[in-house]
Amino acid sequence: MNKPSNKSLRRSSRDEVDTFLQQIRSTPPVTRGDARGRLLFAMDATASREPLWDRACHIQAQMFEETAALGGLDVQLAYYRGFMEFSSTPWTRNAKDLLGHMTGLRCAAGQTQISRVLEHANNQARQQSINALVFVGDCMEEDPDTLCKLAGELGILNLPVFVFQDGHDGIAERTFREVARLSGGAWSRFDLNSAGQLRDLLCAVAVYAAGGKQALEDFSERRGGVVLKLTHQIDTRT
Repeated sequence: MNKPSNKSLRRSSRDEVDTFLQQIRSTPPVTRGDARGRLLFAMDATASREPLWDRACHIQAQMFEETAALGGLDVQLAYYRGFMEFSSTPWTRNAKDLLGHMTGLRCAAGQTQISRVLEHANNQARQQSINALVFVGDCMEEDPDTLCKLAGELGILNLPVFVFQDGHDGIAERTFREVARLSGGAWSRFDLNSAGQLRDLLCAVAVYAAGGKQALEDFSERRGGVVLKLTHQIDTRT
């Protein structure tokens, strides 16, 4: 069987990024007032993610550091692993607290619990609005209809889910795309070949949640590339 050429792989990566940017373009603009932005960051910490875990933690740490400089973002870290283990940290504006939790976390074998992530996000958003949910995972072992229903409820709450898929599981991809679409968020792939690009997109979502369009424009001037393209595509709706 013929292997796809490097040129084809690069084209596929560009197409996925273009789709991600097109989806985020329709995300409602952040309205802040005096309130701080809130970002819920959720991770699949089951054993299948072990091969890319250290790289993922490094990229996620860069996101926390980038947004900490804005001084306008509260972040909560949530994860699942092992046998029905689900946990979340308190909301914090201290990036070092989050980094401590994340770097001390190790993967453990178990099934996915994405429904618990979405239910948790729903409960948290009903107490106080959340600007974005970022989910990083590689597989899906649950009822897709249940996840889509929960994603639709988040869409009603104006809580977009930005899904970063680790790897190429086709079953997971179909459901992840629907979760992103129904919530008003976006989907993109997360792997070793696109780690740098996805790092910038991940940071861009967090910066947008923290400081709105102006903060994203300032960030894009420093980073350029796909982040600059993202800035050009986001609506200027008020």
